[in-house]
Amino acid sequence: MNIATTVADEFDTEAEDGSGSAHPLFADAPRSVSFNKLRKRLLRQVRQALDDFQMLKGQKRWLVGLSGGKDSYGLLSILLDLKWRGLLPVELIACNLDQGQPNFPKHILPEYLTKIGVEHRIEYRDTYSIVKEKVPEGATYCSLCSRLRRGNLYRIAREEGCDALVLGHHREDILETFFMNFFHGGRLASMPAKLLNDEGDLMVLRPLAYAAEDDLAKFAAAMQFPIIPCDLCGSQDGLQRNAMKDMLADIERRMPGRKDTMLRALAHVNPSHLLDPKLFDFAALMTAKPE
Repeated sequence: MNIATTVADEFDTEAEDGSGSAHPLFADAPRSVSFNKLRKRLLRQVRQALDDFQMLKGQKRWLVGLSGGKDSYGLLSILLDLKWRGLLPVELIACNLDQGQPNFPKHILPEYLTKIGVEHRIEYRDTYSIVKEKVPEGATYCSLCSRLRRGNLYRIAREEGCDALVLGHHREDILETFFMNFFHGGRLASMPAKLLNDEGDLMVLRPLAYAAEDDLAKFAAAMQFPIIPCDLCGSQDGLQRNAMKDMLADIERRMPGRKDTMLRALAHVNPSHLLDPKLFDFAALMTAKPE
């Protein structure tokens, strides 16, 4: 099923004031034309990603990682809206991993998820103490913290009988990762929209791959999500990712639309015009000899 085209006119037939059918969590959402367009755009982008990367192939149950940030709230809301419309034939369970960061507000996510009627699981694992012990003074915690979080989410997905772990990474996350690998890792690689884990038993899906971070920020503000900050551990200053974010923002300011162009470039790779002999057989290139 081509999700992006089978019901292409569905949202265009809604009233411009946003009064069309939607999940109940949108009951108190703004009724403005601008918010309606924003919601439609995010829905279409997620539907396009689901279709382009065949994310629904063989899928029955998804574990949706919920950190409490704008991106994961936006992801869950859009997936719930698509499911409400009959466009997402999978079960959803939201999961937050409480990693023991100081002052983490434990009540916010379970209260919110209960209020909107979403099946969920809140898991406590004190990975923060492990990170504090392993990471040298002054270094950032994010890399090790992320690996520990991912391992626990894989475990929870298996325990909950899920086929996939679904994460809220967006366009900027993908571009920033590409340039981090480009500048610091010496390789051309980024976050894939669809990935099979090393064990081969779970998919990792990123349905927000085409969504802009700025759109998700506007969406979160309009929906008044109860945001939990990502700096509870105090490790965010000076990250290489922040440098990439600033660089991309500067490029976009000077040349609007470049982010979308760069994202399209990641989908149009020409191995014969790169320098990797493992991807293209340069040795087999021969000139045509005259008779």
